[in-house]
Amino acid sequence: MYHTTLGHQRYTFDSLRTLLAKASPARSGDYLAGVAALSAEERMAARMTLAAVPLKTFLQEVLIPYEQDEVTRLIVDSHDKDA
Repeated sequence: MYHTTLGHQRYTFDSLRTLLAKASPARSGDYLAGVAALSAEERMAARMTLAAVPLKTFLQEVLIPYEQDEVTRLIVDSHDKDA
């Protein structure tokens, strides 16, 4: 679970997938799918929260299953932890 406080409002995002969806620019398709931020404030809170997420989290919480996505496999297989 990811969260931040912006002003007097606390924003909570239940998954990395949700966080990414709400941090992205507003798009009509996202609103139709019900994944867009409900306000500019929520979008900014999501962006601030996303900025604090360590890069290793993206390797641990793969959004698209490894078996189904060539790009995910490439990232996971070629990641250099020491770099």
